[in-house]
Amino acid sequence: MTFFAQFCIPFIIGAAILFIVIAFKYISWLKNLPRRDLKLVAVNIFSFKSIKAIWEVICESLLHRRIFRVNRMLGYMHMSLAFGWFLLIAVGWIETVAYLGFKWVPLQGHVFFKYFAVLNGISEHKPLFDFVMDLLLLFVLSGVGLAWFKRMRSRALGMKRTTKHVAFDRMALSALWFIFPLRLLAESCTTAIYGGGSFLTGGIGTLLAKTLSAHTLDMMYEPLWWMYSFALGTFFLAMPFSRYMHIFTEIPLIFLRNYRLRPEAKEKSYDNFEVEACSRCGICIDPCQLQSQLGINEVQSVYFLRDRRYNMLQQKIANNCLMCGRCEQICPVGINLNTLRLNSRTSMRNIPNEGRYSYLKGVDRSSGAGKVGYFAGCMTLLTPNTLSAMQKIFTAAREDVWWADKDGGVCCGRPLKLSGESDSAQKMIDYNTDLFRKHNISTLVTSCPICLKVFREEYKLDGIEVLHHSEYILRLMKNGKLKVKYTVGSTYTYHDPCELGRGCGIYDEPRAVIEAVGELLEPKHNRKDAFCCGSSVANTAINDSQQLTIATKVGEELDQTGAQKIVTSCPLCKKAIKRGAKAQVVDLSEIIAENIK
Repeated sequence: MTFFAQFCIPFIIGAAILFIVIAFKYISWLKNLPRRDLKLVAVNIFSFKSIKAIWEVICESLLHRRIFRVNRMLGYMHMSLAFGWFLLIAVGWIETVAYLGFKWVPLQGHVFFKYFAVLNGISEHKPLFDFVMDLLLLFVLSGVGLAWFKRMRSRALGMKRTTKHVAFDRMALSALWFIFPLRLLAESCTTAIYGGGSFLTGGIGTLLAKTLSAHTLDMMYEPLWWMYSFALGTFFLAMPFSRYMHIFTEIPLIFLRNYRLRPEAKEKSYDNFEVEACSRCGICIDPCQLQSQLGINEVQSVYFLRDRRYNMLQQKIANNCLMCGRCEQICPVGINLNTLRLNSRTSMRNIPNEGRYSYLKGVDRSSGAGKVGYFAGCMTLLTPNTLSAMQKIFTAAREDVWWADKDGGVCCGRPLKLSGESDSAQKMIDYNTDLFRKHNISTLVTSCPICLKVFREEYKLDGIEVLHHSEYILRLMKNGKLKVKYTVGSTYTYHDPCELGRGCGIYDEPRAVIEAVGELLEPKHNRKDAFCCGSSVANTAINDSQQLTIATKVGEELDQTGAQKIVTSCPLCKKAIKRGAKAQVVDLSEIIAENIK
């Protein structure tokens, strides 16, 4: 049987280039993985984790479950294109076997089967396959129609902004938009001449046969198949250099992520899988407060990943981010956006110098003694009411406390780490770790979510429990060590700090503490969707006026709850929101300290 025609050439060339480029990328990325990452792959590849990864690929790469949770229309659009095309391929292969049996058929024979069936004199039609293939084609075309509509009226689909694309993105997108309409026309023209088809291709074919002459149909036949092949070839050619590379990158990323590979503070080969898994869908743009509240574009995660992928990332893009995690928690691919931005900053700004911070050696300004250690942190020392409240709480609970930095101490290191100075930050981490070990504490409490996150993720504190003061206060209350009074009529609203909520997953504990002393009124944006206060130590680009603009927006929303007091559990958030809110802003520890029985 014949399974080649000249119109197949664009498709064959595009598919061959796609295969070669993807193979080259996979091999080079995997080859350059650190030994410990390769060991994780070897240990887990034949485990239950691979089965779990396969299920996640089905749910996310084909069905796009995460996008559905954010926006049902967008979820349907992505699912119809991904899952619909996959089913067209799968059912198309089954159709070929149903007609020809288990014999080898080249790739183009499957893709252009309707053409080659006629060419090889196959006149018997199988209505079930015609119906299913038409139904799947309609399913995909509905997604294409939504994609066209989204580019023109994105707000109707729930997106205020869509992504600005590079040349290869536009090339691939244009080709993708025409692949399935051209397939519909080519197969419909075939049915008009040779019969077959079902409700879609057969119906259009019947219409064409009635309105056009046989000569006109013959003239259209080959050009339509050429156009379909050219659209496919163009898409495949552009795909590995465009955002659509995510189709072939997200799948191995899911497997590697299930094998516990992660990006780190310094760039490594694994990062390529995360960077190129970004589809540049644009879902991360609207949640960004730099865009929505300050009108700053071109710095959002979608553009950061784009610029990093094409090796054109600049510091002004890498540094202009609150790293609040609003985009990361909504990313449908689950990319570790904050870590990638952090290690990009490290590669640009890190200055290894063994002599820096050597003066820290031997410094110990701590005081007191006890199994419970309290680390205030730089910002808590700048909000003395929080420190006084914690002292009152410790006294009421009769806790013996070792004060790590009550009289001044060494920063936790996270601000330096967020700026890209990872080696310098490590000096501070090592110093504080030695200090905690030296004083033999078993529990470390901090009022600063910034400190909490670095203690839990970067410090090696095996044997030392690390708690935020909201967790610690709630524990004291549950254990009966701290008794507080509930005041009827007292109303509070709570602002979730980025590093505490999205960063450490602590949402319920502060609320439970607040509800022990009064009524809690929730703002519109809370928990995972909470706004950043705007004074993030991660952003070194926006100025004080811009920080105030964000704080004012946050303050206005919190004021709208009508609460008497605005409560937060981060000293930095307290200072920021205080500038933009009308109601009194206090730390969580303060409302407990003033309501101790």
